[in-house]
Amino acid sequence: GYGEKTPLRLAQRNGYRERDWETRAGTVELRIPKLRKGSYFPGFLEPRRMAEKALTAVIQEAYVQGISTRSVDDLVKAMGMSGISKSQVSRLCEEIDGKVKAFLERPIEGDWPYLWIDATYLKVRRGGRIVSVAVIIAVGVNADGRREVLGMEIGASEAEPIWTEFLRKLTRRGLRGVKLVVSDAHEGLKAAVTKVLCATWQRCRVHFMRNVLAHAGKSGRRVVSAFIATAFAQETPEAASTQWRAVADQIRPKVPKLATIMDDAEPDVLAYMT
Repeated sequence: GYGEKTPLRLAQRNGYRERDWETRAGTVELRIPKLRKGSYFPGFLEPRRMAEKALTAVIQEAYVQGISTRSVDDLVKAMGMSGISKSQVSRLCEEIDGKVKAFLERPIEGDWPYLWIDATYLKVRRGGRIVSVAVIIAVGVNADGRREVLGMEIGASEAEPIWTEFLRKLTRRGLRGVKLVVSDAHEGLKAAVTKVLCATWQRCRVHFMRNVLAHAGKSGRRVVSAFIATAFAQETPEAASTQWRAVADQIRPKVPKLATIMDDAEPDVLAYMT
């Protein structure tokens, strides 16, 4: 037990010695036991770089998740450290920028027949102001069926020149063999796909269903969704087209606007069947 002297004990503690463990995230105060015979040195101080990397990763993840510097400081203090300043957090997170840059500029090897492209808008701080920017991302599936993020970029909008330059950067990094591009029905993106990749464009089913169900009414969304799904379940282009039109005609008397949307979208939504 604690403090009990037995023949099995090789040494006894004789007080402590203080030691500050300096890391990039701050200072940890340690109390290392002193022995009456021999010496003791904590094993974790030898591979301290590994422990420091783990701590740095925690701080970086907190930063990425949007946790405030004050909360990060509280977290660091709870781990037994003296705290961390805003400048220290920023300095640690600069490492993320380098890793992201290397990932986004890596060569793209092999054929990538399928490409999904989308954008979302986020608020960022620029020049002391909060502005909205478009975050563009491309996810590809290669010939082996492996899915991978191929590119990401921040732009002022989703205008055609921005899409065009984004796709050209992907091709300069080695993107090739694209047969089908899936995205929302954005005219600028569609034009860029035709210009740069010369691939078939497919309207994203998820985005399409959101648009359609917005006209179905809350009570009819489940039924309309089930009806349209029967067209996607067909095994041939002809069968899919026939079923699609049958569903549109069935819906037309009650929701003509929805049926018209289906009429206009048929070739784009079923492009993958051809």
